Amino acid sequence: MKILYDPQIFTWQKYGGISRYFHEITQNIIEIEGVSCDLSLLISNNHYISEKKLTKHIELFKKTDFRGKLRLFDYINKSNTFLELKRQNFDIFHPTYYDPYFLKHLGNKPFVLTVYDMIHEKFGSIFPITDKTTERKKLLVKKAAKIIAISQSTKNDLIQIFDTDESKIEVIHLGNSIFPKENINLNLEIPEKYLLFVGNRNNYKNFNLFIKGVSSLLKSDNDLFVVCAGGGTFTNSELKLLSELGILKQVFQYNSDDETLAFFYRNALTFVFPSLYEGFGIPILESFSCGCPLVCSGISSLPEIAGEAACYFDPYSEESIRNTISTIINDANLRKDLVNKGYGQLNNFSWKKTTEETRKLYEGILK
Repeated sequence: MKILYDPQIFTWQKYGGISRYFHEITQNIIEIEGVSCDLSLLISNNHYISEKKLTKHIELFKKTDFRGKLRLFDYINKSNTFLELKRQNFDIFHPTYYDPYFLKHLGNKPFVLTVYDMIHEKFGSIFPITDKTTERKKLLVKKAAKIIAISQSTKNDLIQIFDTDESKIEVIHLGNSIFPKENINLNLEIPEKYLLFVGNRNNYKNFNLFIKGVSSLLKSDNDLFVVCAGGGTFTNSELKLLSELGILKQVFQYNSDDETLAFFYRNALTFVFPSLYEGFGIPILESFSCGCPLVCSGISSLPEIAGEAACYFDPYSEESIRNTISTIINDANLRKDLVNKGYGQLNNFSWKKTTEETRKLYEGILK
């Protein structure tokens, strides 16, 4: 059985959850006897595939940005994919995102579509009116032989929003790629006592309501801080909000690679995940792996993934956020209990399990 993966996400992402997902899948699936795969990629600056174990792609203009750069990469990679599709030397095609450019070139070969979330459908107002993601996704959902949903929550959303046939959807959970290293010295000056926020902070990630909820906790304890890992430097509006709340000097932002992120998880009082919606929530598994107590929203896919290894709050309520976080930072035994439960919950998820379940789905299509 041979799987052909397309280059979409590796063209557009240097870092990101989706390209990490396909990197992990391809690295694991080539270890399975009787299964092979190709990634029709010529140009990419994606971090995860930089070792070039599966492809011989070239890295181009890594430190130079110019208008049309990624569109050029996209054109070249799609042209190569058209050649691979024309050869028909594969059994199943698996696109990495929602561009339907390949449909006219598939012949009679089936394709599998992974749906990561329904953010564009649930939070459409945050995207430009020219965004075609929903239109493209809906078309591919309709035409795919099988659909992988990365959580039961995402599957439910697919059924509710697109009226997708339930029997067509298979839930396959993701795995974890962040693991702590002992005795690392990052030469970073970070607070001893901090709440951790990871990743993007805009819109449905709910950073502003979170920071409003914890502002009184910070003002009542000068030794308590918030560390934001990744997500870019604070915007002017964020700095204004922090200043108005009187906590500007207690909230820090750091850029982070995997090693730095693991360090932040390992040393935090708690990881706070206040998102209003997630298709899966990989940071949950990252926090479990690093022994970090988790407090998060009690909605969307988060309870499905975290189980009993988290304290939950209402992400629309400042009071609920504040009270739940206050409870966890003042109860060492509760934090220890959550860490132990997190290790146990993590056993339910691995990239090998994700890959094995994906292989079974592929084989089921070919029977």
